[in-house]
Amino acid sequence: MKKILIVEDDNNINNLLNDLLESDYKITQAFAGSEARRLLLEESFDLILLDLMLPGVSGEELIAEIRAKKTTPIIVITAKNDPAVLSEVFDTGANDYIAKPFNTVEVIARIKNQLRRYSNDETGKSILTVGKIKMNDERHEVYYQDQPLLLTQKEYALLKCFLAHPKKVFTKANLYETIWQEPYFGDDNTVTVHISRLRNKFQAMTDQEIIKTIWGVGFQLNA
Repeated sequence: MKKILIVEDDNNINNLLNDLLESDYKITQAFAGSEARRLLLEESFDLILLDLMLPGVSGEELIAEIRAKKTTPIIVITAKNDPAVLSEVFDTGANDYIAKPFNTVEVIARIKNQLRRYSNDETGKSILTVGKIKMNDERHEVYYQDQPLLLTQKEYALLKCFLAHPKKVFTKANLYETIWQEPYFGDDNTVTVHISRLRNKFQAMTDQEIIKTIWGVGFQLNA
């Protein structure tokens, strides 16, 4: 049974989510950011439902801490509908979000969608699957149609960004600052070169354009 951590300081919402999901998943409830931090240190979860406005440790802080170590899918449940805030949350590492007040059918659908993409193999290794692409993050292996794809460290990191957020359009600045951990000043061709090399490796295996250019904006996965 998949394990889900609910992090929500509103007792009614937390218990509603627990009642909704407990028949199909093993649920652990946390009512504060500090409590969630402790639970995350003690055990692993298959998915995290996370409020942003939490006492003690904020949801944004938790996302950053989780992403420093794990690829566990995170669905933010928030009353914040400011596009700038949500964009920042995605940049920090959230996989999806649901706005309050939410529809319970939508919650279930989004959870199932994330769990389909993230799975564990028989040895407990973390597997991320989108379309015909499969990434074993702990073994640092990538497969396309079950055929191994040999990537450099930076190519692997780029692909991981796209797989973690398959609908997101990444700007060059997004990718450069995430992977190279340096400020992007707009005159560097590094990202374009690495994207081109990654595309070439996929083109040797398929006619499909796996990473497409969104002109004037950036790049998006097409898997």
